[in-house]
Amino acid sequence: MSRDDYLIRVQDSLAALPESLWDGLLAAQAHPTPFMRHAYLRALEDSGSAEPTTGWLPQLISVWRGEVLQAACVLYIKNHSYGEYVFDWAWARAYEQHGVPYYPKAVLAVPFTPVPGTRLLAVDAPARQALLNAVLRHCEQLQLSSLHLLFGSQEDLATCEALKLMARHTVQFHWENQHYRDFDDFLMHLNQEKRKKIRQERRKVEQAGVQFRWSRGADITEADWDFFYRCYERTYLEHGNPPYLTRAFFRAQAEQQSESWLLFVAERAGQAIASSLIALQEFTPPDGPTQRTAYGRYWGALERVDCLHFEACYYQPLAWCMAHGFDRFEGGAQGEHKMARALMPVNTHSAHWLAHPAFAEAVQRFLEREGEGVQHYLADLRAHSPFKAA
Repeated sequence: MSRDDYLIRVQDSLAALPESLWDGLLAAQAHPTPFMRHAYLRALEDSGSAEPTTGWLPQLISVWRGEVLQAACVLYIKNHSYGEYVFDWAWARAYEQHGVPYYPKAVLAVPFTPVPGTRLLAVDAPARQALLNAVLRHCEQLQLSSLHLLFGSQEDLATCEALKLMARHTVQFHWENQHYRDFDDFLMHLNQEKRKKIRQERRKVEQAGVQFRWSRGADITEADWDFFYRCYERTYLEHGNPPYLTRAFFRAQAEQQSESWLLFVAERAGQAIASSLIALQEFTPPDGPTQRTAYGRYWGALERVDCLHFEACYYQPLAWCMAHGFDRFEGGAQGEHKMARALMPVNTHSAHWLAHPAFAEAVQRFLEREGEGVQHYLADLRAHSPFKAA
């Protein structure tokens, strides 16, 4: 179908679009991430991690002018709310209590990945709006209850606002490298209480005889990947759940985009006991310097050591970022404990459309109240900064 000189295509897999076209469009966005690359999203699908049998039905929606790609996104049709990190369970329960089906619904998100970034890839604002319009029409045609764009970019959210989607705000914790010379220099910028606490935690790990090594990209061996997956799987099984991501997914990462990964392995008495996996991105926008970002993603341990989690997931990655000139470390969803490690609160955003008018009105009122609460929460967190007073 066409509208406003655009041709809209809806296909069942990202495989329908060449990698070069998708990644070329992604590279032109202001907020790309490695999690939106063609290889990453295809690996989720092909490995059995995010595909119809696990409740993630992908729909590739693209906007064309002639044979030239103008915009594209992957929409997931879902029959549950797992793996999203923007929680709508209460909305689903309210629908159920009123005898109205909430599932299936649709999300514009990277499965299992609460990392802010572009969701609607487009050459310009009109193409992005045409894409979101096409997504909304597709949701209406399939009679889906709702659409949720999660952890979107500023450009995504502006388009959502123009089309009257409802805004929602959440909080994450990110670290900014203020040109620290090394970890000791970083510590000297913290207040005495936090500085002392971090040194105590690091000392406990060191006194337990734990040492770390790191590998990046092609230097991560298959044995390292196997060990990492044992750790990652253990984290989920200890909570009574199977892991979201399969071993085949990480095998694909090693084969197709190994340069995006940094692995830390903790060893004691010559034996590996824990690991953490960090994603990396080095991006040079057209109008600015290269931006280097690290993303805390996955971790697990086969032995329990006091404070090992903090060392593997925060202190080792932060020290690495300082040594290698990385600007940011994003710590993922939730977790006020991250603030004690100098990851500061930031506002993250999503946008929502509900087909049912009465529920949409009720949710809008809820989001307004929730948004006020989030702003008060942010202000309170920032008033308790771990850094020395200026």
